[in-house]
Amino acid sequence: MAGNDLGSLLGSLLGGGQGGSGGAGGVLGSLLGALAGGKSGAGADGANPLGGLIDMLTKSGLVDQAQSWVGTGRNQPVSGAQITEALPDETLRKVAADAGVSPQEAADQIAQTLPQAVDKLTPNGSVPQGSLEDIIRQQQL
Repeated sequence: MAGNDLGSLLGSLLGGGQGGSGGAGGVLGSLLGALAGGKSGAGADGANPLGGLIDMLTKSGLVDQAQSWVGTGRNQPVSGAQITEALPDETLRKVAADAGVSPQEAADQIAQTLPQAVDKLTPNGSVPQGSLEDIIRQQQL
């Protein structure tokens, strides 16, 4: 349920009125929810799953891409295959099952929307502190 709430917030942040963005927001919400241990947003310790996701991508060789999304310059693209390599299989399978799509479709949706989502969630060139829901709500003001 928390992933759906987060997905709705991400979908609206990404322009949920445009075709398919809400669904992609749901995939991203599910991904970030899974990385947060299934808890909505930050979890009990206040850790932000966005930072963990960026670390995961960086350690998987997507340093330039992840830095371009967080930074204030142009966002570099990423492919579904790169997302598949970067994420743990179990996480990608869970996200796909939550969204009702194949793992490859989930990876493709993540690859398509993650650069824009990270860019919007890091407007000052760094990962903000606080719960993910609070960060998303602040960006919509």
